[in-house]
Amino acid sequence: MPDRVEPCLALLAKRVPAAGDWAFEIKWDGYRLAVQIEPGRVRIITRGGHDWTHRFPAIEAAAKVLGPTTMILDGEAVVLDDGGRSNYGMLQAALGGRGGKRVAGEALFYAFDLLYFDGHDLRGMEQRERRAMLEDAIDEGGTVIRLSEAVEGEGAAILAHVCKLGLEGIIAKDRRAPYRSGRRGDWLKLKCIQSDGFIVVGFELSTKVPGAISRLLLAARRGDELVYVGGVGTGFTDKMARDLRKQLAAMRAKVPPVALNRKNAVFCEPAFVAEVTYTEITSDRKLRHPSFKGLRELADNVDVHELKE
Repeated sequence: MPDRVEPCLALLAKRVPAAGDWAFEIKWDGYRLAVQIEPGRVRIITRGGHDWTHRFPAIEAAAKVLGPTTMILDGEAVVLDDGGRSNYGMLQAALGGRGGKRVAGEALFYAFDLLYFDGHDLRGMEQRERRAMLEDAIDEGGTVIRLSEAVEGEGAAILAHVCKLGLEGIIAKDRRAPYRSGRRGDWLKLKCIQSDGFIVVGFELSTKVPGAISRLLLAARRGDELVYVGGVGTGFTDKMARDLRKQLAAMRAKVPPVALNRKNAVFCEPAFVAEVTYTEITSDRKLRHPSFKGLRELADNVDVHELKE
């Protein structure tokens, strides 16, 4: 059994593929995880290779029930809101931010692929074959570890319906493809709204809420450099704004990560990525109508928006 498998990543697409044999699933908004089950041991590994077993005790307990058969499940840890939608901000709050000080006991795990089972590496099999085995391996009535259901129908119609429900989007998967690590186009992500990760390079202090920030200052990548793309000042509560200040103030940068002359800016080390929704990036490379969704750690190999040259 592999010690770790680099995940297959979805390539962002502007439209549903018109040709080919594709399966469609809901795009979950949480933490990508591999649940690795062996006799007497369960490990929960993040996309960046960190062992977070201790941070998801309910998922660990549910995985032990699936054993002692060896298996590697690929999926997403989520917390659902009252409407049954995955909410990254709620998951982040459950985990308590950076440092692993809290556990997310209320997190669920939606499994969408099976990479290893009962001593056999399944990555060379077609997606539809792995999917059939996954459906046999996961109890349909599971409360913590659940099957990420395939949605039957025409892709464009599925995407339109998902968007009406207020969900983030869908994932299209080539049914004939093996499981290949990296972003090769075997999986495509189609979003209802623009949503990307931007590196946090600093913040501005709030004049209304004591001990809080008013805006996060953000940058995108352009080759090897960071380019300032504006700030985001909506999407977080007063408590989140205070927590963000405490978290970022502990990582102040001696040298600004970007060339920016703002009198009230406090610069920090580029260690975090803010998930942000927005309508567009303007011609002068600034985010339009941004709203904050949550914070991820750059060290966990999260996606960061790349500006075109």
